[in-house]
Parts: sequence; C-alpha cells; structure tokens
Amino acid sequence: MATRKVEAEIEDLREKLHHHEHLYYVLDRPEISDAEYDRMMRRLQELEATHPELVTPDSPTQRVGGKAREGFVKVRHSSPMLSLDNALNEEEMRAFDQRIRDLLKGEPYEYIAELKLDGLSMAVHYEHGKMVRAVTRGDGQVGEDVTENARTIRSVPLRVKSKLPAFEVRGEALLTLQAFERLNARQLQNGLPPFANPRNAAAGSLRALEPALTASRQLEYSTYFLLVDGKFYYDSHWESLEELERMGFKVNSHRKKCPGLEDVLAFYRNWESKRESLSYEIDGVVVKVDSIQQQIQLGWTAKAPRWAIAFKFPAHQEQTVVENIEVQVGRTGTLTPVAHLKGVKIAGVTVTRATLHNEDEIARLGVEIGDTVLVERSGDVIPKVVRVVKQGKERRPFKMPKHCPVCGGEIVREEGEAASRCINTNCPARLKESVLHFVARGVMDVDGMGDVLVDRLVNRGLVKSVADIYNLTLDQLFELDRMGQKSAEKVLRNIDASRKQPLPRVLNGLGIPFVGERTAQILADTFGSLDAIADADEEQLQEAEEVGPKVSESIRQFFHEPRNRELVERLRKAGLTFEHEIKKKPAGPLTGKVFVLTGTLPNLAREDAKARIEAAGGKVTGSVSKKTDYVVAGADPGSKLDKATSLGVPVIGEPELLTLLQ
Repeated sequence: MATRKVEAEIEDLREKLHHHEHLYYVLDRPEISDAEYDRMMRRLQELEATHPELVTPDSPTQRVGGKAREGFVKVRHSSPMLSLDNALNEEEMRAFDQRIRDLLKGEPYEYIAELKLDGLSMAVHYEHGKMVRAVTRGDGQVGEDVTENARTIRSVPLRVKSKLPAFEVRGEALLTLQAFERLNARQLQNGLPPFANPRNAAAGSLRALEPALTASRQLEYSTYFLLVDGKFYYDSHWESLEELERMGFKVNSHRKKCPGLEDVLAFYRNWESKRESLSYEIDGVVVKVDSIQQQIQLGWTAKAPRWAIAFKFPAHQEQTVVENIEVQVGRTGTLTPVAHLKGVKIAGVTVTRATLHNEDEIARLGVEIGDTVLVERSGDVIPKVVRVVKQGKERRPFKMPKHCPVCGGEIVREEGEAASRCINTNCPARLKESVLHFVARGVMDVDGMGDVLVDRLVNRGLVKSVADIYNLTLDQLFELDRMGQKSAEKVLRNIDASRKQPLPRVLNGLGIPFVGERTAQILADTFGSLDAIADADEEQLQEAEEVGPKVSESIRQFFHEPRNRELVERLRKAGLTFEHEIKKKPAGPLTGKVFVLTGTLPNLAREDAKARIEAAGGKVTGSVSKKTDYVVAGADPGSKLDKATSLGVPVIGEPELLTLLQ
C-alpha cells in the first residue's frame, strides 16, 4: 500500500505535468526544458508502476493506451452537430446580414468573427472535471467514440477546474502545417502514399485503430463551443469562449467582436491577406450572432443554424502544364478524365492531378495535352482546371475511350448526360470502391471492413466481386497482415449480420447510378421486392415517386447487364433480404398529395411542417416536378418557387397549408 507521502508526490507530479502541458500545448509558452519535463514524467511512471492502485485515468501517463481497437462505438450527440451554410462572396455575406436584420425585426445585434480552422469536428465530454468521452461529428446526429485517441492529443485537458459538474466542449482537431510535412515525409520514407492535405491527415489520424499512431501524428484541438446538457450555458458566445480559456482549453486567439457587418468584412479582408502567415490552414471566417437568446430566436434549418455562416476565402490558383489526360473509373462506373500536371505548389500542397469532370467540360475549356492551364484548389475540393492560359505548341486532343480501359466492358453515355459509364459492377477498377460502398455504415453496415482490409482482400484476390465477402473464411482473414483472430471473428460476425439488412439497404449497396438511400427506400416501398424492381420496365419504374426517366433508365441498364444479374443471384444465394413489406400510407386529408417546402415559414419549422403533412397522408419531396401538387413557400423561397411557376404548380403559404391539414 502506498504511504501518504507517495500519494502526495504522485499528485504533485500530476499537477505540475498538467500545468506544463497547458503552457506548452495550449498557450505555446513553455517554462521548463523538455529534459526537465521528461524527468518528471519518468518519476511519475516509476511511482505508478510501483503503486498501480494509485493510477487514475486522468494521469498524464495514461494519455496513450497500448491496445489497438477493433472498431469504433457509435454515440448519439447531446444535440445535433450541424454544419454551416457558406457565403462565397461579399454579396452573399450582405444577404446573410439582411436575413438576420429581418428576422430580428430591428433588434440590435452583434457578431463574433473567428477563423475557420480546416480540421475535423469533435465533441469532448467532462464529468466532475475529468475527461470521460470524445466523439467525432459523424453525420451530425451520431458520431464515433474516439476517446482513447483523443486522450493522446496534448491540448485536450484530461482534467479541468470547473464549477460545472458535467459539460461538453466542441472544437476542431487539426494538424499544423509543420506536423503535416513531417507526417508526409514519414509516409514517403515508409513507401506509403502521402496525405492530400492536413484535414484528411487529421481525420485519418483521429480514427486510427491504434491510439499510439494517433499520438505520433501530433494533433491539436481548438475549442469554440461550451455546452451543458446539449445547450449553451452562457448568455453570449463571446462569454463562452472566454470561459473555455479560463478553464484551460485552447481557443483560437484570432477572434473579434463585430458591432456590424463592416467590422466583419474588415476582419475577413485582414485574414485573407495574412492566412499564409499562420502555422495551420484556414479556409475562411466563421461569423456568429453573439447573443444566445437571439440565436434561439433565429433558430435552425434542418442542416444549419440561421445565426451563423462560414464566409469562405477564394480558392487558391496557380498555372502549370497539362502533361497527359487519362481516364479514372469510379465506384459507379463513371469515367472521369484526369489531367496529369507538371507539379505545382498550391496553398502548401504539391498538385500533380486535377479533375476535368467529363467530355463536355473538356470541350468547354478547350483544353488539350500540352496546354498551360490555371488550376484551382479550394479547401478539401479536388483540384480542378479553371481555364486554358496558353495553348501548347504540340498540343494533342483527348478522346474518351469506347470501352472501359480496365475491364473492356461496355461504355454508355445517356442522352442528356455528361458522364460516360462502365456498367459492369465487377469491373476491377470499380471493385474496391464498390465493396467499400456496399459495406459502409448506412448501407450494409459491416463494421471492421475499412479501406485497409478491403485493399488487402482485393489485392490478394479473395474478393473479386461484392458477393465474395459472404464466402470469406476465418482462415483467409487470419492469414492477412495485422489481422488477429478476435478481429477476424468480429468481421465475420458483422458480415453474417448484414444478411438481415432490409431490402432498401441491399438495393442501395448495389451501386446503381442515381439510386441512393432515399430512392432505394421509395423503390422498395413501391415494388416490395428486388425481383419486381429488376423486372419492371421504365414506365413502371416511373410510377414510383421521385423516379424520373434518368433514374428509371439507369435501373434498367443495370439489370440488363448479365454480370450484374449474376451478382444479384449470388447475393440471393448468400441469403440477403430480397423482400420488403409495403406499408399502407396513413389515410388523411392529404392522401396522394405531393408537397415541396421552400423558404422559411412564419411559425412552423420545416421538419414540423413535413411531419404534419406526412401524418395527414401527404408526401414531401425535395424537388419540384409535374407530379408536385403544392409548393409551400415562406420567406426567401429560392429557385423552387421559380420552377413551380414555370410548371404551373400551385404555390401556397403556411395559412393555406394549415387549412389543408384540417
């Protein structure tokens, strides 16, 4: 048993180490040498090794665990982690300000302007001052528990002093440019592909299966929200940021109170000119209404708060030469021409490839091999060719191949479509992406089958078709590098469990162009079985809501291809769900009526309006067509109102909708 003297020394060492971690990693103001820090850490490790009963989760020695994880547990957020709407220029920013002014009806308001860090959103939870959980943003509703990985980030405090018994901080996990360069140097040294940009590297690091790997990447964490029970605790956003700093969290110091829009614009212009001087990447300025009461008054749409916006910086552009144009085959079989460029550095990243999208875009640009072009890179977006600057002396035109350059299969380009596609699902070029799509969360949900495992399975020839995953054995998985027996058994259990996924997920997993989650659900609800969908002609398919000529033609082409029919039969033999119960829609005053919602309604939130329409038997869709019965328009309705007018679709407001609901 430890003596009180040992306990006191351990606690003293922990306090000192936490203090110096905060000085070094949060304030960037170290007071002691690395050697002195290491001596204290070694002494603490020695004492804890001798007295294991005194080891606590918040000890600085416990930042990095030794065990690799098998996957990530999904966790529902205390409140949605919504994304932000974007303003791409001053005109759009002024329109945002006008909406705020109109919605607040003359009330005075103030903005807070902060730099938009280019990283990965993460929520960290604390109880009684100790860090207990960290969760990625995920889809905004549900994220992944990355607690052990987040503990390795030195700017995430393991303990804090706070009067709040339980609270949550939200912020951005990111890599500095220096850490990113070191990481890519190690990648190249080990014969591995470099990461495209710091954000991708941060995302991959935070979701690494080994906490030690996350620790080696040297992520940072910068906070911007403080929540209690999923709600803002203080009366203003600025007060919340100040409290986060007082509690010891890293908060970006480049922020400003802005009494009006002109102050926001000045802050934006200042940092647009100085962004290259920072040690990390930013892609704009985040602008938020400061008052929490006014934030609540302004409310949220389904996707974003109305009280905040991301004012994005213009894209980075440079000139270079097109050395070649080759075709890349994607998951859905789309052939994408890719320009191979003479390497050029754009925003700190060397760019050697840029998308040309399709034949029509190449014709519009007038680009040929040998031309000097302007290339643009904006945040996470794949670099693209903007225009031809100078024609090459020995330029050569590009021609789209008539057959798939990988499998030799048929290439189809539909009338009115810009994309050319290989329609063979088992095309090797499509296979890895097809399998990753099939096993993804929200599709067949085979947890444990990520990029690395799928790469190995395809490269070893164990998976030559999506259906092959149902033939995998324990021995085959166990023989793969870094695949333990427990991990292999878990993957097989998850594969087996996926056989019970409902028909809409199976249909989505097939990778039919234009058939995603929503369309798959509509088709299953309409036809009741995969066989009925496969046998339906285009006219019958178009009887399903939201299925038009383009989608129906894509479905017919998919099932017309013999190799796709063979895949379906193999999935049938594997025991997947091919039947679906067609549920009767609730009868009501709106039965059979199709609605589109646009703009901001005076009293009803969009989700409330949608729920009430569906409860009354109606259907709410996202786009206006000849099948639409009513467009419900509020303030700032956008292009949907114009389309309704052009098609002669009746346009009503909230009062008329409420009358119909009665």
